[in-house]
Amino acid sequence: MNSAKECIESGKAVLGIEFGSTRIKGVLIGEDHAPIATGDHEWQNRLENGVWTYSLDDIWNGLQDCYSNLRKDVKERYDIEITDLAAIGFSGMMHGYMPFDKEGNLLTPFRTWRNTITGQAAKELTNLLGFNIPQRWSIAHLYQAILNGEEHIDKIDYFTTLAGYIHWQMTGERVMGIGEASGMFPIDSAKCDYNSEMLDKFAALDNVKNLPWNIREILPKVLVAGENAGKLTEEGAKKLDVSGNLKAGVPIAPPEGDAGTGMVATNSVAVRTGNVSAGTSVFAMVVLEEDLKKVHEELDLVTTPAGPAVAMVHCNNCTSDLNAWVGLFKEFADMFGMDVSLNTIYGMLYNNALKGEKDCGGLLAFNTLSGEPVIGTDEGRPMFARKSDANMNLANFIRTHLYASLATLKIGCDILFKEEKVKVDTIYGHGGLFKTKGVGQSILAAAMNAPVAVMETAGEGGPWGMALLASYMINKGDGEALDKYLSDKVFHGEKGSVMNPAAADVQGFDKYIETYVKAIPAQKEICKAIEN
Repeated sequence: MNSAKECIESGKAVLGIEFGSTRIKGVLIGEDHAPIATGDHEWQNRLENGVWTYSLDDIWNGLQDCYSNLRKDVKERYDIEITDLAAIGFSGMMHGYMPFDKEGNLLTPFRTWRNTITGQAAKELTNLLGFNIPQRWSIAHLYQAILNGEEHIDKIDYFTTLAGYIHWQMTGERVMGIGEASGMFPIDSAKCDYNSEMLDKFAALDNVKNLPWNIREILPKVLVAGENAGKLTEEGAKKLDVSGNLKAGVPIAPPEGDAGTGMVATNSVAVRTGNVSAGTSVFAMVVLEEDLKKVHEELDLVTTPAGPAVAMVHCNNCTSDLNAWVGLFKEFADMFGMDVSLNTIYGMLYNNALKGEKDCGGLLAFNTLSGEPVIGTDEGRPMFARKSDANMNLANFIRTHLYASLATLKIGCDILFKEEKVKVDTIYGHGGLFKTKGVGQSILAAAMNAPVAVMETAGEGGPWGMALLASYMINKGDGEALDKYLSDKVFHGEKGSVMNPAAADVQGFDKYIETYVKAIPAQKEICKAIEN
């Protein structure tokens, strides 16, 4: 307690703030990298005019409330005020589209990663570049706007992601951490910059070359982990801390995406390590030893915050539909006057699911609240079906929805591991799916057919990972690599709790996926039958 208080009072604490899909969270860490205070703000995206978005008011009110709650936590724990910090880092949900004019005005509502409205652009760019461009990437959003002939295109002076926008407002710097930048435009890992040849190909397109801007000029500058990305300005300090207590001049790390911070938070930035983040969306990332043999639409090529290439399987849907079903059980309990917490219900249902049949006994579910590019759908409709003679019990029902949360991830990872023969020593799991000990971990091990580790710190997640990146920036030794810094100074060799896949679980999930794939056409038809 005393050391944490002294750390904050002397301005040696480091802050990481991450804009997640449902929560903005800040984590303050001490000199030993352990969290010493937190603050958060709940928020939700909305579907407006067919676009998933958050407003600028949502963004700024959320950031200020998050920081205000962090201040309250510090006050309650240590009876002091935050006035200075050693470093700050901002991260956010990857990808998406925020274009600005010369006056700094946002030209369209923020288009988030969740949108599947750039199919034509993604396909044309993938063919042009010989490199998979997912629909959610910033360059796909930009090119789709060009194809649509949107009025704002001629006015663009800068475009960025949510993390890049916050960093720009805090520092005045138009920069981006390389991991986040790799979700905007393809990266050349050897040069730690955007792929120059691909930039030339994009700039030479007939409907791009006559525009009043050059793609190189409107993209953020790429920085790698450890580089200084600017300092907190007076204006930025006021935007972050409305109380006015926080001083300007704090060094700020390159802004990163939630994929990169998840890698850091799980110590999976070294070759042959990987991680799975499972919450509102789910993605798996594996650091590659060598290039993939071919282009796969199901696999994205991004980078770690330090620059090495990473194969990524990203799925738009994970636990949202599962959470809705658990909510029904909570409603049922409340209706009968049972005083049972939601966490208790989750724990009981999840643990009971382990008693279910390995292939779910003839039950099937799609968790698709939104479109899912991995299975080729632009819209989503959650769907549950079963064979007429299925063994319909509670264990099989919840197990089915746990499988559904990871089904599309498994489809993508099967390509990575079975077709491309990519090797991974351990997968580190983090996110809401792993809160109930051993359940999500065992389901993921079956899906990946690989050992899955969960660390005690996994619950801290992305904001803690961003704080670690900020700490690395100010504390790294001369030439010290990020993976060595994390292994030696943060995790101290800790491997977490490791669970190996059970052969019967692997076979059961494989059988489930066979049925799931056959049912994808039904998912597409239900989207047509039930209009949003």
